[in-house]
Amino acid sequence: MTTRPPLPPIAITMGDPAGIGPELIAPLWRSLRQSGPGFVWLGDPRLLPADVPREIVESPDEALACFAARLPVMPVTLQERVEAGRPDPRHAPAIIASIERATRLAREGNVAAIVTSPISKHVLKDAGFDFPGHTEYLAHLCDVSGAEVMMLVSPHLRVVPVTIHLSLRDAIAQLNTQLIEKIGATLINSLQRDFNIKTPRIAVAGLNPHAGEVGYMGDEEARIIAPAITALRRFDAEITDPLPPDTMFTPQMRGTYDAALCMYHDQALIPLKTLDMAHGVNVTLGLPIIRTSPDHGTAFDIAGRGMADGSSLVEAVRLAHKLAAHRRRA
Repeated sequence: MTTRPPLPPIAITMGDPAGIGPELIAPLWRSLRQSGPGFVWLGDPRLLPADVPREIVESPDEALACFAARLPVMPVTLQERVEAGRPDPRHAPAIIASIERATRLAREGNVAAIVTSPISKHVLKDAGFDFPGHTEYLAHLCDVSGAEVMMLVSPHLRVVPVTIHLSLRDAIAQLNTQLIEKIGATLINSLQRDFNIKTPRIAVAGLNPHAGEVGYMGDEEARIIAPAITALRRFDAEITDPLPPDTMFTPQMRGTYDAALCMYHDQALIPLKTLDMAHGVNVTLGLPIIRTSPDHGTAFDIAGRGMADGSSLVEAVRLAHKLAAHRRRA
C-alpha cells in the first residue's frame, strides 16, 4: 500500500498587526512545535518577541523541517511602525498582501489550509478595501464569489446562519426558499467531504417563536422554510422539519444532529458563543481551499497587554488540519 506524504503546513495570516493576532503566534508555536500540526506564519518578523527562535523561509516546504526548533516565517513587511491597540489604515497593504499570499499558496497546493488572523473591517475600508470582510474577499480570490458560507464550530455545536451581517429587518426580508436550499446544500456537501460525516443530520431552525405555532405566530416556516427542506431531502442527509429555536440547542437536542441550519446571524451565534466562545472556530464552506479563523476579533483594547486567550487559534489550526486531511481522503 502506498503511503501518502504528510500534509503541507498550514499558512497563518498576519491579521491586523495592532491587534492580538501577532502576539498569539509565539504561544501557538510553543504549544504545537512537538505535536503539530506545523504552520508557517505570513507576517512581519519584527512583531514576534525577541526571544522566540524563528527561521525565515522562502517556501512552505522549508517550514516543516524547522518547525520543531524554530518558528517558520514567510515575511510580509510593514512599512509603518506598529503600536499595539492603535489600528492604522497604513497597515492595510501588508494585511491584504498576507491574505492574498496565503490564498495563492493554498490554491496551488503548497499549504494544506489557511488560518486567518483577525482583521479590522473599518481599518481596511478606510484604506479603500472594497469587500465586507475576510470571507467575501477569500471567495473573490478563489473565483467563487457568492458560494461562500459561514460555519461556526465548537466542541459542543456546529451552526450555519443562512443570512449573516444584516439587520434583523433586512435578514427576514432577504430570507427565501432558494437561499435556504443553496446554503443547506453547501452545508451537507461540506459535512460529507470535509467533516467525514457520510449521512449528516441537519437540524433546521424555524424563524418565529415556536416555529410559527402552525401559522399562529408567522407563516414563514410553511411558506419559505419547508419547501427548502423538501428540496434538500434529495441529498443523502437527515433533515428535520423547522424546529422551535428556543429548545433546539438544549443538551438533549444537540446530541441528535451534526449541524444546525439557522435563519439569521444571532440565532446561530448566540448559542455557540454562550456554550464555549473560547474554543469557537469560524470555517468558510464553499471554497476550493480550507479556511478557518479564530472566533474572536482584533481585541485592540487588550492588545499588547498579555491578556489574550489563544485557545480559539489553537482550535482553528487543529480543525484546519483535520478538514484538510478529510478533504484529501475524499
